Amino acid sequence: MTANPPDGLKAIVADPGGAVIGLDFDGTLSPIVSDPAEARIHPDGPEVLIRLGGLVGAVVVVTGRPAATAVEYGSLAEVPGLVVLGHYGLERWEAGALAAPPVHPGLDLVRAGLPRLVEGWDGVRVEDKERAMAVHTRQAADPWATLEALREPVAALAAEAGLVVEPGKFVLELRPPGMDKGMALSAFLRERAARSVLFAGDDLGDLAAFAAVRASGLPGVTVFSGSPEIEVEADIVVDGPPGVLELLSSIADAIEGEAPR
Repeated sequence: MTANPPDGLKAIVADPGGAVIGLDFDGTLSPIVSDPAEARIHPDGPEVLIRLGGLVGAVVVVTGRPAATAVEYGSLAEVPGLVVLGHYGLERWEAGALAAPPVHPGLDLVRAGLPRLVEGWDGVRVEDKERAMAVHTRQAADPWATLEALREPVAALAAEAGLVVEPGKFVLELRPPGMDKGMALSAFLRERAARSVLFAGDDLGDLAAFAAVRASGLPGVTVFSGSPEIEVEADIVVDGPPGVLELLSSIADAIEGEAPR
């Protein structure tokens, strides 16, 4: 662990059975890639998570992706007790079973209108996430300027469809309202009667989960999977997915070091 670990980390190590380890997927467990369909967990990820899952109360992945996609791309099915909350908490994958509400009716309008809206913008990609749609500008000649130019028309389309826009690093995601990563994480902490919590994320959508950690009243720690694209206030900043996995491995080391022999 870090040389002077935050109190939240100390609480996780001292009482691992009461700890919830929450993780984003893209940019946290998986390196960011230009094509989201090509994203895969860091090679060290499955082994680290399987090890940690056997030591703590729960490991939960909270992602904007479909839950089953995160399980597939992350090779996560073997992580002990893993729960994946997909689409910001609208879906839940646990023990191979997927629970999800009906698809929001406004997505039909967005699915038809979004390709026309971005037509003519070189390098802009539309991603269909089944229960959400996303516009990616990472491959545009000027990703930030393109994102800003599209922000208002995308928001207008989302409002017409009864959806909300979740901004991120070179992405605007149109998704159903009523749930975010903070709400999903808070509900999970209550469900598991958590006594400590860690959440690691890398993007603007993870800020709600960071706020949920701070509002929980539990010993907690926020971890930012750093990138040059945005700056986020967190208890610990690490260098992307390799840094996240190194931290998680060090937590497992510390827990095993504290276990009775």
